[in-house]
Amino acid sequence: MKKPDLLVLIAIWEFITAFVSFIGIAAIAVFAIPAVLGNWNNWMPYDGYYNGMMGRTGNLPMVGAVFGLSVAILVLFCYLVIAIIAGIGLLMGKEWGRITAIVHSGLSLCSFPIGTVIGVMSIIYLTKQEVKGFFIPQPKA
Repeated sequence: MKKPDLLVLIAIWEFITAFVSFIGIAAIAVFAIPAVLGNWNNWMPYDGYYNGMMGRTGNLPMVGAVFGLSVAILVLFCYLVIAIIAGIGLLMGKEWGRITAIVHSGLSLCSFPIGTVIGVMSIIYLTKQEVKGFFIPQPKA
């Protein structure tokens, strides 16, 4: 069966979003985390007490900021992995690639407005019967 026309375009979208996620991870790692850690002493005034685990007392907002940035990196990394797996699976014509691309398109709905539009269009296209038929393995003669 012939490869559906827009399948390569959707795979390219998967790789573009993976690249953007990588840029986000790099930006957080290179700029945000060092900025937060560099302001260790500027978060709260020193009250004269020392807490061995957190340094000066009152630095809890800084710990929360580092935790939040770490969660952001984890979420972006998961999104990146899903996008790469979906793109490779689509190009290889594997059913798991189509399903992963549908999951990735569902996650892209949160990226208003471009991700929402492309996510909806991808979901509609990948659930069409003729596109599903491409991913069904054909018996070898």
